[in-house]
Amino acid sequence: MSLLHGPASGSENEPPEDPAIQARNARLGLQLFGVYALIYALYVITGAFLPGVMKAGLAGVNVAVVWGFFLIVLAFVMALVYGRLCDRPMSSHNQENSR
Repeated sequence: MSLLHGPASGSENEPPEDPAIQARNARLGLQLFGVYALIYALYVITGAFLPGVMKAGLAGVNVAVVWGFFLIVLAFVMALVYGRLCDRPMSSHNQENSR
């Protein structure tokens, strides 16, 4: 009896076996993470060094709240984009270059 947890064999949720696809997906994930980290870093720096900007009113609430909710929504949108892009098959041009 194995205590390993994971998808059942043959499941469509298994990661791709092709190293080129895994590399493409990892590269894409790191790029999206970099974009998110940059926007989050700007949020933190603005909050730390420009508190007046964060206190300013925008749509009835302060900028910090609006920006914070934007970050939450952005994370979900980026996750959906990542999932969609990772499901795409690799073009033949990319497959030939990865070998």
